Amino acid sequence: MSFISIVFLDVVLPILILMAVGALMQRKFCFQLRPIANLITYCFMPAAVFLNIYQADFDYQLMGQLFFYLLLFSSSLVLLSTILSKVLKLEKKEVTVLKNSISLMNSGNYGLPVSQLIFSTNPLGVSMQIIILVFQNLLTYTYGLYNLISASKSAIDILKSLLRLPVVHALLLGIVFQILHIPLPNFALIPLEQLANGFASLALLLLGAQLANIRFNSFHRVIGWSMIGRLIVGPTFALLFIFLLGIDGVMAQSLFIASSFPTSRNTATLALEYQVEPELHAQVVLYSTLLSSITVTFVIYLAMHLF
Repeated sequence: MSFISIVFLDVVLPILILMAVGALMQRKFCFQLRPIANLITYCFMPAAVFLNIYQADFDYQLMGQLFFYLLLFSSSLVLLSTILSKVLKLEKKEVTVLKNSISLMNSGNYGLPVSQLIFSTNPLGVSMQIIILVFQNLLTYTYGLYNLISASKSAIDILKSLLRLPVVHALLLGIVFQILHIPLPNFALIPLEQLANGFASLALLLLGAQLANIRFNSFHRVIGWSMIGRLIVGPTFALLFIFLLGIDGVMAQSLFIASSFPTSRNTATLALEYQVEPELHAQVVLYSTLLSSITVTFVIYLAMHLF
């Protein structure tokens, strides 16, 4: 069996199965998804983020290189989507869909479980993904939110939304405990580990349930360009910057794999909340998530061979 087949069977297929189970359960029982999403956002994900940062063995000299890479990578995608929207002469709301779908990745429900599977024996790889997750959340609730509601929401309101994110608090707390080497007693460590262990499966079940509610309409041209930008151009840019910055090893693997994740589900959630092309946003999330089963497999294969 080829390595790429093993990657698909051992990493991508388990994710697709959990998402399919979530979709089937949603079709049968019609769960209220917002309480489950809140449970993940306010409980399971912060526990996973805190614990991975707390237990990671960081090389702090690499952190500056990581943040410089993230700024380069995200800026290049923002610039690409801006140029592409002008070339395609899209309407204002369609421009928002294109920009957010290319620039914002699903680093939480999709990306973190993938990283936990790939780097199960190397906490540094998961920790890299967590930093990317936090960076993507910040980007979503600044740049992404600005694209949606720039005319109706102030900078102060956007800042307040950021400060309310539990994942940001968990990250900061994890960094403090890590730097100061504060030991956690078992009565705190055990429930945190149990929550962190349950995050991946519950997040993927929820993602499948969310996708089950999306309707297939006509294939809008924005969907095709969004998938090209997010799933093909994104990893290409990432590989270029990784080589230019001389990044290698687990860090290079983690960054390259993270660049291939599909469009963030938060783009569809925010679009629904503010009524900015919610159906088109949702379809982009659906199509990019389905196609990513192929592209993510290939990127994982390349990452393991190149680095």
